[in-house]
Amino acid sequence: MFDFFPDQPAFQYPDMVNIAYSLGWAFVLASLIAITHKLTFHGESYPKNFFQALILGSIVTAMVMMAVGDSLARGLGVFGAMAIIRFRTRVDDPRNVLFLFAALSSGLAVGVFGFAISFAGTIFFCLAAFVLHFSPFRTYVHSHKLEVTVGQMDSRPAVESVIGNHCGEFKQIGIASTKEEQVRLEYSLSFQSAGNKNDLLLQLRKVESVTRVNISPLEFDNIRI
Repeated sequence: MFDFFPDQPAFQYPDMVNIAYSLGWAFVLASLIAITHKLTFHGESYPKNFFQALILGSIVTAMVMMAVGDSLARGLGVFGAMAIIRFRTRVDDPRNVLFLFAALSSGLAVGVFGFAISFAGTIFFCLAAFVLHFSPFRTYVHSHKLEVTVGQMDSRPAVESVIGNHCGEFKQIGIASTKEEQVRLEYSLSFQSAGNKNDLLLQLRKVESVTRVNISPLEFDNIRI
């Protein structure tokens, strides 16, 4: 079809129009999955690199599947090439793994020209993600640890009321007594913005008998509920 590609192999690749059409749909469907992930994300800052990885991964998968086709030899060649690359990126949240797998699956289906499967699967996956997002089974990733030192346990309901107003979801992970005969309450939580963190600190300091407030990130030990 294209004379400027002189050394054509014996097997037949898809036409350029079909290739562009498939890659375009891989981009659209993966973008839909990535937008769904962003809209259903809970946390202080959204990982933009993961958003791009969902889209680009789908395009690469579609391209690989069109190159492999139904050839066993080409499939083994791609498998050997991928084995050389070591993916050491750690994905802690199982939900992120499923979104990544959904994006790759949509690209795979488009790459073998299974457009009906890719369209229906992507739409159903996104709808299911939204339903679970608004259900009682939604997931929160706690990225910060809050330590509040109070002079008496009677202040605990007031402390948790302030935390609930600024964080929505939180979890108590520990309680201990100090040498000064005070009580240290420990919570895991997450913020929607940095402003909520500052407001929480100011409001907790106004609670009676609160003597110390400390917020630290949980970088390597995120807690999920």
